[in-house]
Amino acid sequence: MKIKLFSYNVIDTPIHRLSGLTKLACFLLLTFAVMFSYDIRFILFVMLFSFIILKVSKIKFSQIKLMIIYVLIFLITNAILTFLFEPEYGVSIYGTRHEVLRIFGRYNLTQEQLLYQTTKVLKYASVIPLGIIFLLTTNPSEFAASLNGVGIPYKVAYAVSLTLRYFPDIQRDYQNISQAQQARGLEMSKKAKFGSRFKNALLIIIPLIFSTLDRIESISNAMDLRGFGKLKKRTWYSKKKIETGDYVAIGLSVLIFAMSILISIFINGSRFFNPFI
Repeated sequence: MKIKLFSYNVIDTPIHRLSGLTKLACFLLLTFAVMFSYDIRFILFVMLFSFIILKVSKIKFSQIKLMIIYVLIFLITNAILTFLFEPEYGVSIYGTRHEVLRIFGRYNLTQEQLLYQTTKVLKYASVIPLGIIFLLTTNPSEFAASLNGVGIPYKVAYAVSLTLRYFPDIQRDYQNISQAQQARGLEMSKKAKFGSRFKNALLIIIPLIFSTLDRIESISNAMDLRGFGKLKKRTWYSKKKIETGDYVAIGLSVLIFAMSILISIFINGSRFFNPFI
């Protein structure tokens, strides 16, 4: 049986025991901290921290393998396009120029450009594990209850819950449709050429869209029949109280966020760490 991707796993870990609201707050704080700073030392620290939390969460590599492949493709494409369009952007940021390799024309590799693009890649590598942790360790119903508990309308919170729940449903429908199409002779294995597999994969998208629309209609009718949205408030079965671990996690995230601001303002004097001066 295949392991579900992008779905909540019921495991007893310190990360799973945290409130959904706590994990959202920590994710946002750490993401803002990494996006604000271009200090490669601080970003490496956050990346190491995120990988430690990923290990503590007991998330298996098979669950995130597909996501990692897409991320690597994105990072490589982004790095190539950045160099093609702005090969001297690092020079303009750091104010110095140390040439490493002369290619042709204006495309010359410099230490400043290498530092800028390496820092940019590490920023993504720091944030993506945090997003994976939030997605795979958060119970959608409990997260919706937490959002409603801080004043967000329960209709919005419930919409978020349905969105998180829908990831494994889409995966299951895709696998069922794919197996049905293969039983009818549609080649999806590695034996076929990449172009054929890509074209056949597109043929699965159309029935997947129709099954998605049918599911939306069924859920909407079920919610209407149960009077969803009639009252201004509602109760939550899976609501979780804020405990000591939640305060510790939020406090640690606030501390890391404050470090990002303080390092940029008082140590570097800007968002960028400049080792060339």
